[in-house]
Amino acid sequence: MMIDALRRLLLLVLLCVAQALVFNHIQFFHCATPLVYVYFAIIFPRAYPKWASLLWAFFMGLCVDVFSNTHGMASASMTLIAVLQPYLLELFLPREADENIKASQKALGASNFALLASTLVVVYCLVFYTLEAFSFFNWQHWLSCIIGTSLLTVAFVFTLESVRR
Repeated sequence: MMIDALRRLLLLVLLCVAQALVFNHIQFFHCATPLVYVYFAIIFPRAYPKWASLLWAFFMGLCVDVFSNTHGMASASMTLIAVLQPYLLELFLPREADENIKASQKALGASNFALLASTLVVVYCLVFYTLEAFSFFNWQHWLSCIIGTSLLTVAFVFTLESVRR
């Protein structure tokens, strides 16, 4: 249990530092920014306690909020993703799956992991950019931010997943 907590803490720090120092400075067409820290909430195992995943995701969002100056949008969105992840994971798991199975491309298969990751990333971007805009005055820019960021983030999630193997 302690080794798992240390691994998660190391991953949290690495993703937060990478987001703050590298990925926040990548913008395509002033609307698409990769949000690689969402990967942290996607990979929680099936049997992981829900309260622990909520705390980890909130803390990750809080760290990103502090370093990216996003005023609580990342922590709120990450907490929502941590709430949804166990239920969505159950939809994509085989019926006879092990209780301790981890959400990964190897365990779920490429198509199921793609659907899980894409769904969580789109929900995250939808909530994040809706909180950022707080209105639908410029809905074309809002929609382009959601689509562009979702596509970039999913691409980076698959890259991280292939490196993790």
